[in-house]
Amino acid sequence: MQTNKKPSASEYKQSSIMSNILFGSRWLQLPLYLGLILAQAVYVYFFGIELWHLIQHTTTIKEADIMLIVLGLIDVVMISNLLIMVIVGGYETFVSRLNLRGHPDEPDWLSHVNANLLKVKLATAIIGISSIHLLKTFINAENLSNKVMIAQTVIHMTFVLSAIAIAYIDKLMSHSDSKH
Repeated sequence: MQTNKKPSASEYKQSSIMSNILFGSRWLQLPLYLGLILAQAVYVYFFGIELWHLIQHTTTIKEADIMLIVLGLIDVVMISNLLIMVIVGGYETFVSRLNLRGHPDEPDWLSHVNANLLKVKLATAIIGISSIHLLKTFINAENLSNKVMIAQTVIHMTFVLSAIAIAYIDKLMSHSDSKH
């Protein structure tokens, strides 16, 4: 038999303090997101150096090398996009609302972001990044062993299968949530 006994004032105060500590601990993630912003600044610097290298050697570089450098630049942009998804989506989901409603630059996906959607978006971004690496590998195939190319293909396919599994699990979870 259950009783509907109300907690005493001291029990409520202890519970409230613990709740506030637990809920407030989410702010410990803030330095992590700030660190990711610094990591993105490093990628911006790296992008600038690679772009400058490409511009400097435009007249002397082979087409295959131009393609590899451009793919490297695309890779940096995709990793930067991944960082933005993690920084903005993670902060919005786990730390605090950004209060961007109505802002003209608010990303469309941010209005319905949750942990599961963030996982699916991250998995697809990782596949894109892996695809760029695999393309670079195949363009540079003459300089690589078959073992390296097979290993990178297997790794890429593992990412693809993992993303499919994550998306499928998310679909199952969202389908079961709509029934409740």
